[in-house]
Amino acid sequence: VQLQASGGGLVPSGGSLRLSCAASGITLKDYSVGWFRRVPGKQSEGVGCISSKNDNTYYPDLVKGRFIISRVNSKNTVYLQMHSLEPEDTGVYYCAATRRTIRSPVRSDYDYWGQGTLVTVSS
Repeated sequence: VQLQASGGGLVPSGGSLRLSCAASGITLKDYSVGWFRRVPGKQSEGVGCISSKNDNTYYPDLVKGRFIISRVNSKNTVYLQMHSLEPEDTGVYYCAATRRTIRSPVRSDYDYWGQGTLVTVSS
């Protein structure tokens, strides 16, 4: 099982960016997927997730209304669309997956992790 997050880069404050989480070795539509980030000086935090089977999503308050998670099953990929980015959103973003049907921002609920992609928001 491999997950690969991509799409990070440098974006100005107020800008948008779309991250991708591509999977190999699994059919991602059968997995719940979470997005996490590691921000400098802070612990890793969840920024949203999408459950398997019914695609219900969950977003914490810090990103609600700005971040959207979606799937394109034909590409075996989950996306994190980020809008109205702020310098505080700067960090390394990771995707993670579990076979269970969950909506959880908790790291320990996920079994598979990809390498992260760096997002830098300039002020």
